[in-house]
Amino acid sequence: MTIIGWLQISLLFLAVLVGVKPLGLFMAKVFSGERTFLSAVLGPIEHGFYRASGIDPNKEQGWLGYTIAMLAFSLVGFVLLFAILRLQAFLPLNPQGFAGVPSDLAFNTAVSFVTNTNWQNYAGEMTMSHFSQMAGLTVQNFLSAATGMALAAAFTRGLARSKVSTLGNFWVDMTRSTLFILLPLSLVVALAFVATGLPQTLSPSVTATTLEGTQQVISLGPVASQEAIKQLGTNGGGFFNVNAAHPFENPTAFSNYLNIFAMLSISAAMIYAFGQMVGSRRQGWALLAAMTVLLVAGVGVTYWAEAQGNPILTAIGVDPALGNMEGKDVRFGQAMTALYAAVTTGLSDGGVNGMHGSFTGLGGLVPMFLIQLGEVLPGGVGSGLYGMLVFALLSVFVAGLMVGRTPEFLGKKIEGREMKYAMLAVLILPLVILGFTAVSAMLPFAFASVGTAGPHGFSEILYAYTSAAGNNGSAFGGLAGNTVWYNTTLGISMLLGRFAYVVPVMAIAGSLAAKVKSPASSGTFPTDGPLFVGLLIGIILILGGLQFFPALALGPIVEHFAMLAGQTY
Repeated sequence: MTIIGWLQISLLFLAVLVGVKPLGLFMAKVFSGERTFLSAVLGPIEHGFYRASGIDPNKEQGWLGYTIAMLAFSLVGFVLLFAILRLQAFLPLNPQGFAGVPSDLAFNTAVSFVTNTNWQNYAGEMTMSHFSQMAGLTVQNFLSAATGMALAAAFTRGLARSKVSTLGNFWVDMTRSTLFILLPLSLVVALAFVATGLPQTLSPSVTATTLEGTQQVISLGPVASQEAIKQLGTNGGGFFNVNAAHPFENPTAFSNYLNIFAMLSISAAMIYAFGQMVGSRRQGWALLAAMTVLLVAGVGVTYWAEAQGNPILTAIGVDPALGNMEGKDVRFGQAMTALYAAVTTGLSDGGVNGMHGSFTGLGGLVPMFLIQLGEVLPGGVGSGLYGMLVFALLSVFVAGLMVGRTPEFLGKKIEGREMKYAMLAVLILPLVILGFTAVSAMLPFAFASVGTAGPHGFSEILYAYTSAAGNNGSAFGGLAGNTVWYNTTLGISMLLGRFAYVVPVMAIAGSLAAKVKSPASSGTFPTDGPLFVGLLIGIILILGGLQFFPALALGPIVEHFAMLAGQTY
């Protein structure tokens, strides 16, 4: 580790922090239906969409109606994307003449992008046409992100309102998220990416002659536009197979910085928007503080582990001065690779600028564990916020048990019904991750896809289902996942991780909205101070540790100690 490395990391977090308040205030206005500086231009377009689709923007929905609308919208998006992928050979903008995507891979990919996971069991530049990339994948990058933001806005209203039965209108929230937030920001970021050297063209691939005289195919396409919403919407799906380690997807140190900044910007600002909408900015800062502490700790441990180098490589004569550079891009180095790895897994982004499977045992454990904590640091756009709020409700419930009082959060009493829904939500992840990992580790045809024997091979399976259920999308890389078994089971994991989680969360929001909002009293446990932040961090770590530590002990932890002993597998 170096001072320069920590300075780079610190400046990135500082830049994100500077943007939290202005972007958060703007988002709060958008979700509250207030006029913004974009209203004069985009307002008529918004209302034109409502008229064309027959939507009354003033008619609100209860939690069940809101959730059903979201599920129906996601189902239609899945069917359309699946059809585009299967019929790719017959659709326009296919200059390479790619065939249709096989049915099991099309299922996996369609589920992946509709759930904001963006797991990729294919090489984008060798599988997807320009039409599939733009009309299929990029469209879902916008819509899945907007869906998460809409759900977070609805949950926020459940806490902000008193004695009501409605949470807003899904169609309005989704439209405003896309039109006022994601589209304008994506346009700006895409232009910045083009300026740094990312391609943005509909031209086919070109063939170049190398210095050795061989022919090399250089893939091109609308990369910058997809990269922008990939990061802003915490999608993570790359245009190229190696994602942000590809020079056309991440050509310079500045583009790498912009990638990480774009990943964090909306998710962090969403927390401030929450505080603004519930009338307690201090509450928003408290949640953001808890997220930041855990994320910075993750960055620090990953950076330290990778900077120590690999004793096995050192023993065979590799200079350890630069740390473990296996699987990393020399353009970015240890610090920015560690930062990227922690941020992309603390979020639900999944983009990578290095190969997580090439990290040391401890360095690979941290990104996996950050996903297992629930993707709340600060999580995906929208999904991170409502995920963190579930942990906040669990925290005040525990605090209430300690002092013998009915727990409250932002003036709402947290009772048995909310706790049952909350526990149902948080148990989804371990059930899916550990269940499918255990089965895959035992089935011979599933284990045959593992690229490395021993604990690292187990980690490949565990990471895959962790990434899928957590709607992250990154991978260890050694697992040959493009099989019927993994395409199907990972797809099911993504569906459960997104929708089986959000249904009880929305039920909590509906229950809270119907409650009377009481003013704070002298006996109210404050949830906007350091004590609550510490309790919240503890609850997150305890749940993650108790649920996943035994599985981690079989994979990356064993690998770490084996590496220290100079053992290989």
